[in-house]
Amino acid sequence: MMRAILFIFLFLSFSSSAMADEGMIEQASPYSVTQTMQRLEMAIRKGGLTIFAVIDHAKGAAKVGQKLRPTQLIIFGSPKGGTPLMQCNQTAGIDLPLKILVWENAQGKVMLGYNDPVWIAKRHNVPDCAVAPKLHKNMAKLVQKALEQ
Repeated sequence: MMRAILFIFLFLSFSSSAMADEGMIEQASPYSVTQTMQRLEMAIRKGGLTIFAVIDHAKGAAKVGQKLRPTQLIIFGSPKGGTPLMQCNQTAGIDLPLKILVWENAQGKVMLGYNDPVWIAKRHNVPDCAVAPKLHKNMAKLVQKALEQ
């Protein structure tokens, strides 16, 4: 009985921590948060995509008297890429437009992260959606261009 309880506890512990990272692709940036965001904006525009919003979470925190290390989110996309994913399952629209988060972690390292479009397709029960691997590849190229030195 004790083994069964221990097994369930361990399973739930590992499951919840794995789920927190599931689907998120993270990469270190050699630039500051501000520089990384500027480089991302330039790469997104050069790629013919639309930037819908840039959210500065640290600035928002400061407005309510709280502190947050530099953290910014860029929301962008194109109907050319998003529509086919929503045609596979319209609920994918909750994860669109695409987003990239740039933040300074507790060690002072700048990180960049985004939800993998292949994971988004799996999340919405359309793992065979043909556009997902293409979006995955395009996101990786976009990030690579933004982080090139």
